Amino acid sequence: MTRLLLFLTVLTLGACATQVPEPIQTAPAGNPPVAEVRSNPERFEGSRVRWGGTIANVQNRANETLIQIVARDLTDAGKPKYEDRSSGRFMARIDGFVDPAVYAQGRRLTVTGEIVGSLVEPVGEYDYRFPVIEVEASYLWPRETESVRRPYYYDPFWDPFWYDPWYHPYRPFGYRPYYW
Repeated sequence: MTRLLLFLTVLTLGACATQVPEPIQTAPAGNPPVAEVRSNPERFEGSRVRWGGTIANVQNRANETLIQIVARDLTDAGKPKYEDRSSGRFMARIDGFVDPAVYAQGRRLTVTGEIVGSLVEPVGEYDYRFPVIEVEASYLWPRETESVRRPYYYDPFWDPFWYDPWYHPYRPFGYRPYYW
């Protein structure tokens, strides 16, 4: 009986465990902001960072993938916030192929890694200087579904779709309640 109780306790606690990788959950010490690194990337080369935001573009190359990310502020858990404010853009370099259909434009992504330099690429007609991160860990946040908001009070103990248990559609004169 104690083994069963122990097994159920471990199973229950395991269900509460998060799937977000540990490097994503904790920011490294001295995590510089994107705007500061963008102004002087050579000064911060070799620094470890945890940045995140929304994906703007994915470029697959022969042996690596460059993901252009619009930086957003992160929550304590490392999740990018939905906001119209950004501290700039950065490039995340990932070894191998990343499917652009999965890492689609507008999805939220958090990466940790080391700053390895900068890269100048056009954003529209403007030559933008991107800080480049060599990604060690990344987490693509799941899409969030919109919740249904009711403009009226919803009583949880009353179902608006009650049916009449005495209603039989095959009565000769149509619907008649039980008290007729």
